[in-house]
Amino acid sequence: MLYANNTTYKRHHNAGSSDVPRKPSTSTKHQHTPMGGQDNDTARKGVGGLLHGAHGHYAGDDGRAARPKNGHHECDQCAVRQYALCSVFKSQEGFARFESLVRHKHLHAGQSVFEEGDPSEYVYNVSEGAIRLYKLLPDGRRQITGFLLPGAFLGLALRETYSYGAEAVTDSHLCQFRTSELKQLFLDFPELRQRLYEMANDELAAAQEQMLLLGRKTAKEKIASFLLQLADHALNQNRDPLPLAVPMTREDIADYLGLTVETVSRVFSRLRKSGVLTFSGPSLIVDADFDALEDLAEEG
Repeated sequence: MLYANNTTYKRHHNAGSSDVPRKPSTSTKHQHTPMGGQDNDTARKGVGGLLHGAHGHYAGDDGRAARPKNGHHECDQCAVRQYALCSVFKSQEGFARFESLVRHKHLHAGQSVFEEGDPSEYVYNVSEGAIRLYKLLPDGRRQITGFLLPGAFLGLALRETYSYGAEAVTDSHLCQFRTSELKQLFLDFPELRQRLYEMANDELAAAQEQMLLLGRKTAKEKIASFLLQLADHALNQNRDPLPLAVPMTREDIADYLGLTVETVSRVFSRLRKSGVLTFSGPSLIVDADFDALEDLAEEG
């Protein structure tokens, strides 16, 4: 599932327009739902999970948030601060204490954040890049349970170990906190605990939408819904959805939607040939007919 807050906006499909609509829509029909649905392709991969986070302003077309000018990640220069967990701090005292606990973690694409079963000593806030969450089945198959984008929170566990693995999709930057230190902040700053509660509630709603999508939709409907969620995420952060960066590989999307790589590639090819999507390279959509995607997502 992909979200930045609880508001879904009506998309604008004119890439050249500077008039990005802001009017909220009450529809939540474009929330992504990948999890081994009743598709013939599910025999190869099963998936379930969420795609979520909050993007800042992008410096380029690779899905990364703008990097501070000095090349370092300082909290007061963070492009996603207003959307992340730390957004609740209005006083300098509270924010300074929060900032003092931050350790910065830089990852290259494919590098692990943590693996399933590792001690859950740290939690993270994604400030740049994209992270995939996954579980490995006994036979070696991978089940992607979600993608985290800038602004998302990662790693809070009820047990002493992580119940899933996490690794970077692209070069990424994380703000790292010791779990014990963050728990103390929850006691001292109730607004921080409330913000985390709201984020967890959004994840639960997203997971329910996701199960519906994976259990009932065809391959074309799943991919259309996936792209619409990416577009909604951009609009939720007051950004034009085009060009639309898709940093995930075709295999990632397949593992997330319960499809084969061949099916994902075939659907994208058909959408391109029919004029619904215009690509510039394999991972950047420069134009899209969002009305057509909405129709495809709900063919039924």
